[in-house]
Amino acid sequence: MSVIPDPVPVERLHFALPPVHATAEEERVHRKQRLAGALRIFGRLGYEEGVSGHITARDPEYPDCFWVNPFGAPFEELTASDLILVNGEGQVVRGGHHVNQAAFTVHAQIHRARPDAVAVAHTHSVHGRALAALGELLDPITQEACAFYQDHALYDAYTGVTVDAEEGRRIAVALGSFKAIVLRNHGLLTVGTSVDAAAWWFIALERSARVQLAARAAGKPVLIDHRDAVATREQLGSDLVAWINYQPLWRRISRTDPELLS
Repeated sequence: MSVIPDPVPVERLHFALPPVHATAEEERVHRKQRLAGALRIFGRLGYEEGVSGHITARDPEYPDCFWVNPFGAPFEELTASDLILVNGEGQVVRGGHHVNQAAFTVHAQIHRARPDAVAVAHTHSVHGRALAALGELLDPITQEACAFYQDHALYDAYTGVTVDAEEGRRIAVALGSFKAIVLRNHGLLTVGTSVDAAAWWFIALERSARVQLAARAAGKPVLIDHRDAVATREQLGSDLVAWINYQPLWRRISRTDPELLS
């Protein structure tokens, strides 16, 4: 007669939470390292398109300044020390490289309109551009897409490369309090209370756009009903959940590319 062994005790699930820093300098180092890591991840995911695309992170001591990748620098080669600090007028105040003026124009206006947004991510990813070309939002057709349900906007205009501050303000108004926006005929943009969250939302939005385009090509997608979509967004749509989802990507890039921390 076999004896069923006693169950092995299982401890409660423990996972890392966003760190709390004692000083602004510690927070600055952390944000710059995470920014360099996010840019390298974006490069590996194929989000880089020539000199287009940028992620910005608000400086913790000078909230009207933000760290950004230098103009023309390859994403996959960037380190924390390569990043430049740009003030609200688009002037480089730290670093020896130029800034992409399109990065300043849009990102600065969003940072001004959204003091809660530590980071803003925008690149010309393939499936994001395809969705933007349709001038459509994501449909609630998957669990992941529901994270954006009624929490992303469409900027239904295109005026070329954005170098006008007024255009940047209009985009910020269209974004409102949402986590993401589809820029018609342009691409995707996401924000977050951390670099990790903004980067994850961009990755998730790009992947959801790809799934939507594939599902539409194959047939007629079945929509998740409003009540379930809202409930799923409440479970999966917070920046804390985004931060947690991003950690495997951060662990991988920080281990394979430790030089990015320098």
